[in-house]
Amino acid sequence: MENGNAAERVIQDLRRLATAAGPGTRLPSVRELTARHQASPVTVAEAIRRLVAQGLIEARPGRGTFVAAPSDGRRVSDLSWQTVALGPRPAGEEEMQALLALPRAGALSLSGGYLDAELQPAAALGAALTRAARQPASWQRGPVEGREDLRAWFAREAGSGLRADDMVICSGGQAALSSALRALAAHGDTLLVESPTYLGALAVARAAGLRVVPVPADADGVRPDQLAAAFARTGARLFYCQPLYANPHGATLAAHRRAQVADAVRDAGAFLIEDDYARDLTIDGPAPPPLAADDPDGHVIYLRSLTKSIAPGLRVAAIGARGPAGARLRAARLLDDFFVAGPLQQAALEFLTSPAWPRHRRALATALRARRGALVSALRRHLPSLSPQTIPRGGLHLWVRLPDRTDDVALGVAAAAEGVVIFPGRPWYAAEPPAPHLRLTYAAAAPDLMDEAVRRLARAMR
Repeated sequence: MENGNAAERVIQDLRRLATAAGPGTRLPSVRELTARHQASPVTVAEAIRRLVAQGLIEARPGRGTFVAAPSDGRRVSDLSWQTVALGPRPAGEEEMQALLALPRAGALSLSGGYLDAELQPAAALGAALTRAARQPASWQRGPVEGREDLRAWFAREAGSGLRADDMVICSGGQAALSSALRALAAHGDTLLVESPTYLGALAVARAAGLRVVPVPADADGVRPDQLAAAFARTGARLFYCQPLYANPHGATLAAHRRAQVADAVRDAGAFLIEDDYARDLTIDGPAPPPLAADDPDGHVIYLRSLTKSIAPGLRVAAIGARGPAGARLRAARLLDDFFVAGPLQQAALEFLTSPAWPRHRRALATALRARRGALVSALRRHLPSLSPQTIPRGGLHLWVRLPDRTDDVALGVAAAAEGVVIFPGRPWYAAEPPAPHLRLTYAAAAPDLMDEAVRRLARAMR
């Protein structure tokens, strides 16, 4: 959650203490380590988990953490050499681990990127997967680019610009994005992104060795004038954006900016990766069509995932492009993991083409509207200074401005101590954030828990 290698600092500290002490010696508590290293409890817990897995320490529930006794009389392994051999960790790993960490027992979550279990169509998905598993053909090797009928579904959803042959099925949106960046850019190239932007995009871009340059966005989405200036200054040929309910700030690219953004991309001879992750998370409709629907010359790379709007276990997405770009995407996906499991593709198709899909979307919009309203109302009651000025018309999150000079990362640590999980705004920026923010998720907790969650946040702020 915080910048730097906080987890590595905690690991090195615990390893030093454990090496100097004898078996059974009690080690500092999570609270002590959190304060000592200015790390979140999630980061400290991850560091402890790694050392437990190495057999260096042991966690005794309800009692604490202790130096482990060597098994069968042998000395404790010294794995510290690996730190030197491996070198620095890729940037963004800690933030991604914190983002995906499960909340501890008793904590209320205002963070996360997936639907609460109550909002997932588990019964309908289970039935579809059961039917798919009984079909022998689903277990056979199919086309590496994915089932044609499933690719056709994604192509229709993208609008008139793409066909089934342009699409490739991927194991989730993150895998699709990773493949796209490696297929369309080389190490050292520049990637333009909205500011702020999806944390996972920043992490995978840095892991690919790309230079990430932010482009300012506001309530109407990315600013076309700044995008054109960024293309001219950097010579970039790739721009990543979420035009619909962007994560984390929730903005939708305004109608009057769509053509201007397209012009900036076309004039630069560049590609635009359209991450349409929230197409099925519309609350106050209708949503504007994808940018890919009006892309005559193949500048838009279209990405659509089912995971966010259905269930985290349904790791099915598609990415599509026309011309040589599409061929490179398909080749990159082949090198990554050959193909997505047949039963999962079949189950996804069965669910999407059944009455359960539109029924789920209607129920989901109603439920998200209630949860969004409950969170906004709780903020107005207990933290009116954090009430968002703009309410997103879809998606899963509120982007709230904190008072000036607030340390958003430290607030995340304090909130965790109060039993509520939040996520600071700082990691969502590719450069210095202009102001402190929080991303608060309304999809992860039931409406009747929102009030108590915000009460805990208010205590942390005090």
